[in-house]
Amino acid sequence: MTRFDRPLEELRRFAPEVAEPDDFDRFWAETLGESRAAGGPVTLADADVPLRAVEARELVFPGFAGDPVRAWYLRPAGASADLPAVVEFLGYGGGRGMPQQRLTWAAAGFAHIVMDTRGQPAADTVDPHGSEPSVPGFLTRGIPDPATYYYRRVFTDGVRCVDAVRGLAGIDPSAVAVAGGSQGGGIALAVAGLRDDLVAAIVDYPFLCHFRRAIGMTGREPYQEVVRYLAIHRNRADAVFHTLSYFDGVNFAQRATAPALFSVGLPDPVCPPSTVFAAYNRHAASVKEIATFEFNEHEGGGAAHWPRQVGFLEEQLAVEGRADRAFRVPVLAGSGQ
Repeated sequence: MTRFDRPLEELRRFAPEVAEPDDFDRFWAETLGESRAAGGPVTLADADVPLRAVEARELVFPGFAGDPVRAWYLRPAGASADLPAVVEFLGYGGGRGMPQQRLTWAAAGFAHIVMDTRGQPAADTVDPHGSEPSVPGFLTRGIPDPATYYYRRVFTDGVRCVDAVRGLAGIDPSAVAVAGGSQGGGIALAVAGLRDDLVAAIVDYPFLCHFRRAIGMTGREPYQEVVRYLAIHRNRADAVFHTLSYFDGVNFAQRATAPALFSVGLPDPVCPPSTVFAAYNRHAASVKEIATFEFNEHEGGGAAHWPRQVGFLEEQLAVEGRADRAFRVPVLAGSGQ
């Protein structure tokens, strides 16, 4: 473990301005409007897994340009109330996995939606949109132009996932939260900045924040993908950073109003803590907290941090008068309890 970033007391004050294009809001309004207009079916099908205490269904919804995106929809078995929902986004290279790997939120009484990340190695969702040459990975796919950039599609998928979830039977549409770590934290932050109807955002060691600082500061992947790309395309730096300004978590944080719980590992070499604090300190919510882990790198607080996340979400639901909608997991018949 090597501490390489600013001291914690300086991180708590670190709130830099990052490049923001003049048409940021118009770009995203048009992007989301086009994808919503594209439409597409929302379908649910029972998942073929032998779970008894949790109901598991496959959700397919229209994402960017109406492309079908897969997710899991999990909820406590036998729960009849409309439940608060946690929409989870995933880390870099990952996918939704199997339902039995995602039981904690449903076991705590929530509906839990796990969105696939299109085109990534462990995903079940394809990305049908090509791009010009890029280095291996996803961070430079379509990077010469914001309109073709990979994360335009992913962030739109995240917003459209919340659209779909708010219309599902068994969900309280006024009690939807977003959550994620690393890439998933970056997606959650973007979705929170693009919506004003979330009850909370849980953002762990987010990737995709303060690109200029991160790319120049860490030698670790995935940010090194941009370094390798620019080492080849030496004359494209201005265009690359212009594109990235439409996707910077700091710019989304400045627009986000849902109560937010962040976390960060102080020696994290993948998502440097100053890039996380840059987003946190600029976050516009009146209620926000950040948990710091002095001796943890990119794993952050791990499972030990989850009880605080549940507590934070419970607090926000209580403020909104919705706390009675969750936390009542039914006892199965024949369990002896």
